[in-house]
Amino acid sequence: MPRGSRVMEIGCGWGLGGIYCAKKYGAVVTGVDIDQDVFPFSRLHARINKVDIRFLKKGFDTLRHSDLRGTDIIIGADICFWDEMVVPLSRLIRRAIRSGVGLVLIADPVRSPFEELCRYFTENEQARILDWSVKRPRDISGQILEISSSG
Repeated sequence: MPRGSRVMEIGCGWGLGGIYCAKKYGAVVTGVDIDQDVFPFSRLHARINKVDIRFLKKGFDTLRHSDLRGTDIIIGADICFWDEMVVPLSRLIRRAIRSGVGLVLIADPVRSPFEELCRYFTENEQARILDWSVKRPRDISGQILEISSSG
């Protein structure tokens, strides 16, 4: 990730992905979640890590072009866990690409709604699926859906 990238973490929860990007890469991060009750935890984690994060209370369907414009990368982890999330999330990703977002990365432990989202984007040859795993603190694996505006 280039230093200073503008990153939006959708469904940020406690904001750990965005905080990592800010701390490791000097990214300018906006954490987005529909549940504003997570923001105090996100702010605390950001303060502990000595980074600044902007927060926006919005859902997948309420993020507009004006919110997305200027964003380089969208990240999300563990956000496609209900069948009802597939359509709003796919709409958001398409809107993001049309708004000029260059890269979308969605990580998941590979549940069926995530697989459906992956099928949608890979059938249109707009994406690729990357396997990931870690050994610590325990064996965990999943996939990352990578969608690039360059196809």
